[in-house]
Amino acid sequence: MTASATYTAFAGPRRLLTAPLPELLTHLKTQATGPVLVFDDRSGRPADFDLSGTLEEVLVRARPAAEPDAPRSGPGRPKLGVTAREVTLLPRHWEWLDLQRGGASATLRRLIDEARRADPEGERVARAQAAADRFMGVLAGDRPGYEEAARALYARDHAAFLRHSEAWPEDVRAHALTLAAPVFAE
Repeated sequence: MTASATYTAFAGPRRLLTAPLPELLTHLKTQATGPVLVFDDRSGRPADFDLSGTLEEVLVRARPAAEPDAPRSGPGRPKLGVTAREVTLLPRHWEWLDLQRGGASATLRRLIDEARRADPEGERVARAQAAADRFMGVLAGDRPGYEEAARALYARDHAAFLRHSEAWPEDVRAHALTLAAPVFAE
């Protein structure tokens, strides 16, 4: 399991724990009562874990979810973690890709890598905006000021974000700000 990845558990609007997955699952298995929502702090997406069985069984079952880049078995290039998905392009784009060295897939990978290297800070900010927005949509989506706070997040307007999220539960607001920290960093 990736040591640097953290997950955050909420019981309603109250934050229970932010920790690496093994620690968080241990806490949930041994101490949590009632419904809990867990979020992957890298993406802001809710994460679902089966807590039935022994703690060791829970940790073993959670391993693939904690390691999305883990090699998969099956067709393709499993050691590289290659994932096949559909790409829709206009004919002129396919024609251009067909003329590039290495074919369409290699060219797309190269273009993506170049774009990521060209603006690593922009990439980091975009990931933080998406993670904070996903989290906010789940726990603050029906709260006053949500839409305005989301607009402020994408506009990188810290003061407006604080103003519009002021009425939110303290833990929800604090976690949204934690996820959005790269967005508002000067």
